[in-house]
Amino acid sequence: MGDAIVNRVAESGLITLDLAEFSPTSEIVLFDLKDYLFMEMILKEREFREALKKIDWEIYRDKYVGVVCSADAIIPVWSYMLVAAYLQAVARDVVMGDEREVHKTVFLKNILNINPVEYADKRIVVKGCGDTPIGEFAYLEITKLLRPVAKTIMYGEPCSTVPIYKAPQK
Repeated sequence: MGDAIVNRVAESGLITLDLAEFSPTSEIVLFDLKDYLFMEMILKEREFREALKKIDWEIYRDKYVGVVCSADAIIPVWSYMLVAAYLQAVARDVVMGDEREVHKTVFLKNILNINPVEYADKRIVVKGCGDTPIGEFAYLEITKLLRPVAKTIMYGEPCSTVPIYKAPQK
């Protein structure tokens, strides 16, 4: 009865990294240029500029905004720049693309904000399951970011991992 139960996972020095923590947390909305086209085909500069001045940009406050044009029209490049100039003052971030593209772009930015030095010579387990869907792109990017500094990178759960990378011994 003298044998104590030892949690070897807790004592292993593994760092569990849950990519769900880097998922966008603010609402994602779209700004569709289609709504500002004449006959859903042509963007008229003067009318477009006037329409943008009348928008209550506060509705985009602290949201991730994807800029799209859902109509099959040729949109001048400067129009995207003009919309970005208005949105940047209020939105959390502005991305060219639909909700999926915004989600991916913001997710990647959040991952790239990690300071890899904090993981230098560490044994890292990138969590493999959870309630938040994680795209394969996130696993690829976290590996690229941490491989140059990590001692080991594994995928899964601390009790059952798949080895991904092991640094050569120094």
